[in-house]
Amino acid sequence: MADYLEVSTATETRDQAVELARSAVGERLAAGAQIIGPVISAFWHDGQFGTGAEWKLLMTTSAERYPALEAHLLKNHPWGNPQVSATAIVAGSDGYLRWIDDSTTPRPGE
Repeated sequence: MADYLEVSTATETRDQAVELARSAVGERLAAGAQIIGPVISAFWHDGQFGTGAEWKLLMTTSAERYPALEAHLLKNHPWGNPQVSATAIVAGSDGYLRWIDDSTTPRPGE
């Protein structure tokens, strides 16, 4: 696995995406988060084809923190089986990658 990842999920509402972003970044599971939307998705769900508006949530993290971020998203996501996927960051500026490391390192007392 790569040392750094961009993690993606989606929610039904902007407020749900904001809450997941705040909690993940606040707990230092992700260095930062971006919310994009609404986006239109096409999908299969419960045997039915559908389309709908969703809010895309992208977060950056270290590979070391990914398992905890995934567990956090699965526990706190409003959907029972949300999409949680990670894409490797194969290159990045030294300062940016150091920022991810620093931002996802738990501090004593946090």
